[in-house]
Amino acid sequence: MSNSVTIEITETRKVADGYEFGDSGAYECITGWSHYSVDPKAKSVSKVVDIEHAPRNKDGNVEFSAELTIFRPIKAKDSNKRLFFDYGNRGNKRAIQYFNDAVASNDPISLEHCGNGYLFRRGYTIIWGAWQGDLLPGDGRMTMRLPIAQKAKTPITGLVRTEFIASSPGKTTFPLSGWVSTKSYPTTSMDTTKARLTRRRYPNDEREEIQPHEWCFARQEGGHGMDFQGNETSLIPSDTHIHIPKGLETGWIYELIYTGRDPLIMGLGHVAVRDLVSFLRYDKTERNPLVNYNIEKAYCFGRSQTGRCIRDAIYLGFNADADGRKVFDGAFCHVAGAGKMWLNHRFSNAIIPGGQQYEEHDNISDQFPFAYSETTDHISGKTDAICRRPTTDPLIFHTQTSTEYWQRRGSLVHTDTKGNDLPPPKNVRIYHWSSAQHVGNPLQGKPTKGICQNYNNVLQTSMLFRALLDAMDDWATHGKLPPENQIPKNADGTLVTIKNWRIQFPQVPGVSLPRSPNLLPLYDYGPDAQNGILTILPPIIKHRKSYAILIPAVDKDGNEIAGIRVPMLAAPLATYTGWNLRIRHYGEGAMHEFSGSTIDFPGTESERRACGDPRVPIKERFSNSLGYVKAIKEASEKLIDKRLMLPEDLARALDLAKDWCASRHDVRL
Repeated sequence: MSNSVTIEITETRKVADGYEFGDSGAYECITGWSHYSVDPKAKSVSKVVDIEHAPRNKDGNVEFSAELTIFRPIKAKDSNKRLFFDYGNRGNKRAIQYFNDAVASNDPISLEHCGNGYLFRRGYTIIWGAWQGDLLPGDGRMTMRLPIAQKAKTPITGLVRTEFIASSPGKTTFPLSGWVSTKSYPTTSMDTTKARLTRRRYPNDEREEIQPHEWCFARQEGGHGMDFQGNETSLIPSDTHIHIPKGLETGWIYELIYTGRDPLIMGLGHVAVRDLVSFLRYDKTERNPLVNYNIEKAYCFGRSQTGRCIRDAIYLGFNADADGRKVFDGAFCHVAGAGKMWLNHRFSNAIIPGGQQYEEHDNISDQFPFAYSETTDHISGKTDAICRRPTTDPLIFHTQTSTEYWQRRGSLVHTDTKGNDLPPPKNVRIYHWSSAQHVGNPLQGKPTKGICQNYNNVLQTSMLFRALLDAMDDWATHGKLPPENQIPKNADGTLVTIKNWRIQFPQVPGVSLPRSPNLLPLYDYGPDAQNGILTILPPIIKHRKSYAILIPAVDKDGNEIAGIRVPMLAAPLATYTGWNLRIRHYGEGAMHEFSGSTIDFPGTESERRACGDPRVPIKERFSNSLGYVKAIKEASEKLIDKRLMLPEDLARALDLAKDWCASRHDVRL
């Protein structure tokens, strides 16, 4: 018995109708499936939870499959011999969107979807391979076919916990997973007395039980009725849906605990990525579609959920293949915060966010160790690190925005659990993208509020992706050291407590401030937690003492001091934050998901006086719109000198800055 990968190609198409991207020429898109077979007794899969309960083929191996997409130069000689693996995000292809400033698409085949062409012009072979096995088909998501764990062909059951929050009125039905894109673990009983549904206003409030007769396991379907009766609805019993006839009150946190069955062996997602990339790198037969591309280096990119997945894979040792060879030379983990991935656990729901101040607060994503360097948990006494295998650990760029410090305990990536500065190891660089928010849409237009109190954050940050990937390649290929770490520190006063931050932040009229960052107590997940069998229903706080969660210090404008200050921040038109607060009836006062804020400066001195705003008006910062463009140019050139921005992005920054950055700001002087 042995591990194997077989590639099944189903379609080959030209990218952008054969458009040629500089020296890399035209690209083609190959789609298909990767088929895997692994020996369940092999050491290389021994850490996969429930692998011993997987069904086996006639050879005694465990089989599973994953969708695959490859973008490669049509002529192998035009490739840069580098493989770029995009972990995606919840099955969605994201790298081209962010690195190329492109329109988002799960089928990025048109020239519009190629954006400015950066990845193509560099000659990368771009790979997407599904790793999240609980996704349902739809919207072009990358899916998997995973085995279900069973004991002697008997279903495995266990407690499952799900949260539901209605962001709009009228919601009555949810899948048990909480997400329409995600498979639900079926309930073992339709009897609601054997489950528990509660609701609470805020995460730490006492749970109010909803009586069993007030809800059911069912889904509601509707359509056009007969005989002019208008639209009709039907209530259909469903072991994968919850229905509350009177509807969910907006903003309230509903929590369902029920007994589910048939857990997927989700940890095989780590194996799928490892074995696929290892095969594409090292297999020298015609079975490998990249055999003629002579791959020399492999890099991976993940943002948010998939950044956590990369950290988890490194921590668990999945950057070494079954033969002990390094899989990825470099890993680009963006906005993962201090979390890892809730993937290799029984009844894993991989789509759930990392655990914010309000939403999914009790998610187990953030567990010690948080840092890449070795440190000791001052509460539990454990000593550990993300990077533990010097021979196979990749070079790592960990990038995070202000939001990660506020919502995802980002300071723990470079401090110990008491908040003391902790130098990253030599193979790691950490870059804080100052005052930016978690999601930085490269094609951001005018900001909106949604259910938040402030407009969302409009800082343009995508130029950093391109500069840092070039730096990563230089580091891995030529040993040229990348820019030094750019992080706030305790030692120089740029990493502070919430008490000190509130003193620093300007008192802008009408702007409410967060009460604290998202804190993290030490939870007890049950005696079998280390084996992937969790009892977190609800979590029990093991120790009331919380880890130290610190946040970046700000200047008199409320903008963060340390880290990489992109041109729009170095020449600001507003206060830009990584936090935004929910409005009334939607969890008022709590921070909203991963949203940041844009809080515009007053335009003139008279406006400043009338509003009582302590911040210097725009007119006194920049004499006119040309003065603003000049300031953007100077800030851009400084970043270029530091290798944090490519020369090609100067023109893009200046174009964005025209007329007071009119596509994102509304400045009227």
